[in-house]
Amino acid sequence: MTLCRSAAMLVSLVLVPLTVTAAPPPEPMVEYSADSTMQTEGGMTMKSRVYHTPTKQRMEMGGADGSVTIIRKDRKVVWQVMGDMYMEMPLDQSNAPDMGGFDIQEQTEVGEETINGLKTTKTKIIATKPDGAKFGGFFWTTKEGVTVKMDLLSKDGDKKMRMASELTNVKIEKQNPALFEVPAGATKNDMGAMMGGGMPNMDDMMKNAGQERAREKRPSRSSSESKSQDSETPAGEVNKMLKGLFGR
Repeated sequence: MTLCRSAAMLVSLVLVPLTVTAAPPPEPMVEYSADSTMQTEGGMTMKSRVYHTPTKQRMEMGGADGSVTIIRKDRKVVWQVMGDMYMEMPLDQSNAPDMGGFDIQEQTEVGEETINGLKTTKTKIIATKPDGAKFGGFFWTTKEGVTVKMDLLSKDGDKKMRMASELTNVKIEKQNPALFEVPAGATKNDMGAMMGGGMPNMDDMMKNAGQERAREKRPSRSSSESKSQDSETPAGEVNKMLKGLFGR
């Protein structure tokens, strides 16, 4: 497997949990296609082509040498296709973060905004768990229920995570059913065979991405310059948004 394919595989494994997580707003009941850009804490940017129906979703990443993730809610399964191979995971065991137990504390419509040519309603949502974990953010959703943009934050003790995504080139139209099937002739492999051993640790991946980003931006600077520039990093943005969303 080429390095490009391996990288696309890892990124797709990050995308799947974020996609299947049961967070508001509800899934749109229309079929559409779009280009998606997702950014996570640590400076990771992930681009994909998405195809959606109420019970199925397909994400293409990395071009011809990339990967395809097919989520079938109707069959409770996730397929990861790489070239002429694929692996299969139960949807309820696809390493999705545990969003169960969150109580929605606030769900407020902020106003109407046009995002990438589409009229949307901006909604603020804050949810908490009894153990103190918090989840909050903003969703920009069309009248058909398509979430064109979202900016989310989670806080669990000292651990903070930010994830933002945006759709462009959105086309609401009937999708070809063949997009949501494993290609004919593809060989089924287990997780270990395709990954070269074991499921990657998502926390470590995010941490390493952040450390790499920090190394790339480590020019010598005075303490005052450092303080000023730190406020523009993702961590600084997260702290600002946490204060705005959660009050501290």
